[in-house]
Amino acid sequence: MGLHQHGHGNGHGHAGHSHDHDHEHDHNHGHGHHHHAPPAQWDRAFAIGIGLNLAYLIAEAIAGLLTHSVALLADAGHNLSDVLGLAVAWGGAALARTPPSKRFTYGLKGSTILAALANALLLLVALGAITMEAIERFGNPAPVSGLTVSWVAAIGIAVNAGTALLFASGRKGDVNIRGAYLHMAADAAVSAGVVVAGIVIWLTGAAWIDALVSLVIVALIFWQTWGLLRETVEMALAAVPRGIDYDGVAAALAELPGVHEVHDLHIWPMSTTEPGLTAHLLIPAGHPGDAFLYEAQTMLHVRFGIGHATIQIETGEAECGLASAATV
Repeated sequence: MGLHQHGHGNGHGHAGHSHDHDHEHDHNHGHGHHHHAPPAQWDRAFAIGIGLNLAYLIAEAIAGLLTHSVALLADAGHNLSDVLGLAVAWGGAALARTPPSKRFTYGLKGSTILAALANALLLLVALGAITMEAIERFGNPAPVSGLTVSWVAAIGIAVNAGTALLFASGRKGDVNIRGAYLHMAADAAVSAGVVVAGIVIWLTGAAWIDALVSLVIVALIFWQTWGLLRETVEMALAAVPRGIDYDGVAAALAELPGVHEVHDLHIWPMSTTEPGLTAHLLIPAGHPGDAFLYEAQTMLHVRFGIGHATIQIETGEAECGLASAATV
């Protein structure tokens, strides 16, 4: 648990609060402030995933060109966006481990949010290109080798499912990792659809099915991407993380001994895994001491998963003078 806060006195705002953020200058107050960098455990998963998908998309693109299959080309195009997406997600996770500095006082933790947002936007661009190509093929369908399409797509099921499993354990706690997992899992399902389409084309000779499957692929991926885009935009706008109950946090702080009021409560994502919090607590009886702050920090960490909280204690009844996020 990171103890990043010790707001003291009656000052309004955070000017003059000294926080030990391991800056290039030494502000060691003995409060045990530590920034936990995201683990490097995903580096190997990203490297393997990118290598597998890069090799597969090259083979799939060549097969799509030789067999005139827009479904294979569509899937290869999406796999290209996934390779780029995995690279962006990996870069974001790596940058998030950058230590804090005087200019970037939280380090580069927010890079994971930008990476997840870039992933979603990248997918939308790819979907637009696939849609245009599929619509054009409806009017001018090309002959398709159904069995070849099915065999190539079957390999894709194994590649995509295997890559998805690499990120399965982290999908619940990190939007950046969840984005990588969802893309790979969806690709496995899409490849299964292409297998079915190839068999149907082989049996019936109906080449238009290839374009139809491409549009179904687009619809499925768009549905998956829209949710990711919404959540990452919310994070970029410093919205309260979805897994945290704002009212619950406010009520829990208000229930602490001696607290008469909670205001200027802000909860935001510092990264895709680390929420931050600031709050003003009105305690007329005077500053309760470090033991109270430690108790408050421990409660926030255990009950709500907030490990970086900054709490300012106020003892006066005067208005804070700042726009309040909430008053309890």
